[in-house]
Amino acid sequence: MTDEPQPAAPHACCGGHSHSKPKPHAPIMVPVGVDVKTSYICPMCPGVRSAVPASCPVCGMALEPEFVTADAGPNHELEYMRRRFWGAAVLTIPVFAVEMARHFGHNADFMSDVFVMRLQMAFATPVVLWAGWPFFQRGWQSIRTGNLNMFTLIAIGTGVAWLYSMVATLFPAIFPAGFQGEHGLAVYFESAAVIITLALLGQVLELRARDKTGSAIRELLKLAPKTARVVRDGIESEIKLEDIVAGNYLRVRPGERIPVDGVIVDGASHLDESMLTGEAMPVAKAASDTVTGGTFNREGSFVFHAEKVGRDTMLSRIVQLVSEAQRSRAPIQRLADKFSGWFVPAVVTVAIISFIYWSLFGPSPAMGYGLLCAVSVLIIACPCALGLATPMSVMTGIGRGAAAGVLVRNAEALEMLEKADVLVIDKTGTLTTGKPAVTAVVAAAGYNETILLSLAAALEQGSEHPIAQAIVAAASDKKLPLPKVTEFTAIPGRGVCGDWEDGEVMLGNAGLVDGVDFSGVAARATELQAGGATVVYLAADGKPVGIIAVSDQIKPNAAEAIRNLKMQNLRVIMLTGDAQGAADAVAKQVGISEVFAGVLPHDKARVVKDLQKQGRLVAMAGDGINDAPALAQADIGIAMGTGADIALQSAGITLLHGDLTGILRARNLSKATMRNIRQNLFFAFVYNAAGVPIAAGILYPFFHILLSPIHAAAAMSLSSLSVILNALRLRRAKI
Repeated sequence: MTDEPQPAAPHACCGGHSHSKPKPHAPIMVPVGVDVKTSYICPMCPGVRSAVPASCPVCGMALEPEFVTADAGPNHELEYMRRRFWGAAVLTIPVFAVEMARHFGHNADFMSDVFVMRLQMAFATPVVLWAGWPFFQRGWQSIRTGNLNMFTLIAIGTGVAWLYSMVATLFPAIFPAGFQGEHGLAVYFESAAVIITLALLGQVLELRARDKTGSAIRELLKLAPKTARVVRDGIESEIKLEDIVAGNYLRVRPGERIPVDGVIVDGASHLDESMLTGEAMPVAKAASDTVTGGTFNREGSFVFHAEKVGRDTMLSRIVQLVSEAQRSRAPIQRLADKFSGWFVPAVVTVAIISFIYWSLFGPSPAMGYGLLCAVSVLIIACPCALGLATPMSVMTGIGRGAAAGVLVRNAEALEMLEKADVLVIDKTGTLTTGKPAVTAVVAAAGYNETILLSLAAALEQGSEHPIAQAIVAAASDKKLPLPKVTEFTAIPGRGVCGDWEDGEVMLGNAGLVDGVDFSGVAARATELQAGGATVVYLAADGKPVGIIAVSDQIKPNAAEAIRNLKMQNLRVIMLTGDAQGAADAVAKQVGISEVFAGVLPHDKARVVKDLQKQGRLVAMAGDGINDAPALAQADIGIAMGTGADIALQSAGITLLHGDLTGILRARNLSKATMRNIRQNLFFAFVYNAAGVPIAAGILYPFFHILLSPIHAAAAMSLSSLSVILNALRLRRAKI
């Protein structure tokens, strides 16, 4: 097995550069003709892409595969760093023990100073040159490209300490007497070895944390079965999931998961679609119904036509949304980037100044103290905590959201949602179910509701119109027998008619039954229409049978969700293409006072833009194709997971369960994540602001304290660990 690093979960520790503006020569672009399946990208630096595993030329992180797979296998980068860490630890312990014994005067008689120096050199050199080789590779790359980062500081600090110690051990005569101490020349093999070991430990801890947050994505992918049963010429055979192509006919048996997205062509069943809807109740499916990969077939067997396979399936797109979001950066990261842009050069300057100052004015051996301070400055200033502060919180927060049905497509949306002060909501499919249902059945004199509904369903059973489907579904729910209707005729824009035992029957709008006296139910019809329902009239042989009201049902938790959102000082506005009357009726029931009705898709985007011109930060929630322009225009687009593809693509946040309480969860997630990021950034800034002066020796004139490079390395690793642990608290956040 090669010892070179392989792509996997990357380092989040990224310091001295601006991610938002990588240097033009930095990105590695995929050559023309290379399959994107083989591409690797940097999770922190936009535009950096490679056709082969590599490290990012900007920040030094290991590039990761662009597309997530369920069978990710072992994390090679984690294993690579873990192997080097344990090798370094085994060799560093004796070096550290010998040096500590030397400092406390416990050298054995046979262990001369020269022997101790050479013993340390023998153990420390493999640590620096082998275990620490990734740091030197990335450090040199950062200098060559001009993108200074944390690896620059590690490489310079440990490299200077090791190189000086090597020369002092092999050629001690070239050093002046001022370099001599009680035990001869001071060497820093143990410092270089311990720093490399601690830095590797930090990498291992960080990579393990990233690996845990990525496990949720892989679990989602595992919802799809590994194999499927393909039907060809009436013969069924088992094939691998990756061998399915669009157009295949696939058989699904009871107790199996659906492999890909498609449409049922034969058979029927009940599916558990809680993965998509959050509802535990099985959903009835029959011919012409769509099925989604990853959902569970409880009972019945059916054959379906595969339409979306591979990365095009709903499950794969959900996974990719989470993956892309975890690689995105919040605008608050720009603060850390700006700081890092001047931080590394400033640290190098401070290290040089401290070396010169302590070499001239420090205690004997002055040169040794100067080197000690310079190395300590370079190590303690390693901006690991600063680089980890934002991406670790964002990554963990996004993973927490995915577990709660809130898919965050980009970190900017996660940050901005906390600040939003206006929420614009579409009606159909967002506040309502988006599926018309029968809400009232009013029979005329001489008839009853059973005859009315069953006769209407008999007329409509061959129609695909949403109102027709609602009437048929209502009759089916009540298990009503359908009378025989012949000579079915559809009249566009008006309704349907046919022949029944009592003569000709007609079902449709008022225009279709013009001339039939519906005065007995007219008042009720007017009342239902005022409430936003669509009323259809049924007449038989020129006499009124009754009316049926069909309306889009309000989602059960809509009113409560709106009330809770208002309590968070959000101004809630309804924006819909529906008629004013229907819009007002729904708005009244859910508690929305501002309504824009009869709005076309481009007008929705204009309304959002007008609000933005007023200085408002606008979040838009919708689910349809007509909502896509407004979702894209809004500062934060929120799509219902049950909505159209274009809506999902235009939004920054997707509510997997399709209910409005998801907006509340998303806002709470945004607040928790941003609070966590601010905590991390505060600690990182304070740590660096205090650590560098201490390492440079500012306390020596007062307390005669100079910070050892070992202590500096420990402080650097502990600061990174504290940021990681604080970010991981988001996994238990209540949203």
